Amino acid sequence: MTTPDPTPPAAELLHLKDWIGRAEQRADWISAAPLAALSATLDRHDAEPLPGCTVPPLWHWLFFLPMAPHSQLGDDGHPRRGGFLPPVPLPRRMWAGGRLEFHHPLRVGDEVTRQSRILSVDIKAGRSGTLVFVTVRHELTNAQGLALSEEHDIVYREAPVPGAPTPPPKVAPGDEAFSRAITPDPVLLFRYSALTFNGHRIHYDQPYVTQVEGYPGLIVHGPLIATLLLDLLRRQQPEARVRRFAFTALKPLFDIHPFTVCGKPQAEGAEHRHALWARDHQGHLAMRATAELA
Repeated sequence: MTTPDPTPPAAELLHLKDWIGRAEQRADWISAAPLAALSATLDRHDAEPLPGCTVPPLWHWLFFLPMAPHSQLGDDGHPRRGGFLPPVPLPRRMWAGGRLEFHHPLRVGDEVTRQSRILSVDIKAGRSGTLVFVTVRHELTNAQGLALSEEHDIVYREAPVPGAPTPPPKVAPGDEAFSRAITPDPVLLFRYSALTFNGHRIHYDQPYVTQVEGYPGLIVHGPLIATLLLDLLRRQQPEARVRRFAFTALKPLFDIHPFTVCGKPQAEGAEHRHALWARDHQGHLAMRATAELA
């Protein structure tokens, strides 16, 4: 018996490709307070961030925050669709992954400009329904020039259909050289949501995420998991400087179970390249990443 081809992407979504090439520019100032707050949130004991201190890798996500007025938020707590990002009508929105290159450090006190451009809009049909992938490129520049290049992948998907097939989870590696157990309680998720001005209700509103979106618990932010992976590497090699980082989200993590962030050198003697991953309580792979050190 042959399996029927998936339903082709809806024609009404094809106009979303008109957003390819759209650009925006924003400016921000690297202040110390968000850095100190994230350090506390991650249970670090860093020195007070003073003017000139470097911004740890991925902590630039504390800046250039979306500032939509409250009246312009959707039912899910996100800004309503449209504007710079395409108005994808699918209800679920998640970080799918990203690729970053760190050219030189951002520092406390820097005035930074971010140039953003939509690189691609891909519409696909799969076993779980229609998917829309949007890739955005950001370039952050300070007085010394280009400091950081980032490609950010966003996935939009349909609401779950009861009984629809789901892909089997991947088994996570168990050969880590170093690891750290994480308990993602609601306070951790709330603090990260507040620091990133993220109103998405799946991270802090338990009745909404379970009764409306159908998840078993509050969802751990994709960028928080990525930050915890690099934080693990920083705890292992405090003086190392990250040159490149890439990550892919494979499976959501929830506040109802602990998870583990893991790492190891990618090859014997290759201390400058590391494999990093997040493993859920059942041993499944939730996120995989690679980090290249300078």
